[in-house]
Amino acid sequence: MIIIPVKEGENIDKALKKLKRKFEKTGVVKELRERQKFTKPSVIRRHELLKAIYIKKLQDSMVSM
Repeated sequence: MIIIPVKEGENIDKALKKLKRKFEKTGVVKELRERQKFTKPSVIRRHELLKAIYIKKLQDSMVSM
């Protein structure tokens, strides 16, 4: 449960912005979207591998500069 303390006289828009930020950081929405459909473990592994290759290429290009 996400709790946002609102100070006396604080703008409600500011409190909503804090709530949205905390909600995004917890990853609740991302997890809900992932649970809506089943993804095979092999597909998950493939995405992780492709992401790792992409990050490695970025790191190599930064080192060579």
